Amino acid sequence: MEYVGRASARQLGGRMSYNNLRKGRVTQAGMVYHITAVTKDRTPWFASLSNGRKVVQQLMALQAANRAETLSYVVMPDHLHWLMVLHEGKLSDAMQILKGRSAREIGHAVWQSNYHDHAVRLDEDLPQMARYIVANPLRANLVERIGDYSLWDAVWLEDTLSG
Repeated sequence: MEYVGRASARQLGGRMSYNNLRKGRVTQAGMVYHITAVTKDRTPWFASLSNGRKVVQQLMALQAANRAETLSYVVMPDHLHWLMVLHEGKLSDAMQILKGRSAREIGHAVWQSNYHDHAVRLDEDLPQMARYIVANPLRANLVERIGDYSLWDAVWLEDTLSG
């Protein structure tokens, strides 16, 4: 019996669209995801503390609605890193809510339509991943100490700051 699998975009000599790449992807409640969402044209909408806080408010609203539990996040000037547990619905629905509501609050089309997600494996170190996420402003030379940057948080706050 011969197995005929799906041909990759490279095998077909072309590029797959973002939507085609997402076909067949399954998200599961209870899974931990690391999300990266980028602003349209990498515009630094969140260099404004007020705009960045609007994103944070929507992260908290998703948590209050029991759709997602935020483990850690950092809102950078032109993107968001979010480590979260999906509680209800599909990941794409949670992202649509986050992006749509934050864009409405800001008053502009802020986000690229896509986002990157990584389903975290059981053997991955969540506190270490959170430390990496919240250290983004340090690596980008936006601040010298993470405590000087306002748009981040982690449930492992003490471990994150000391470790």
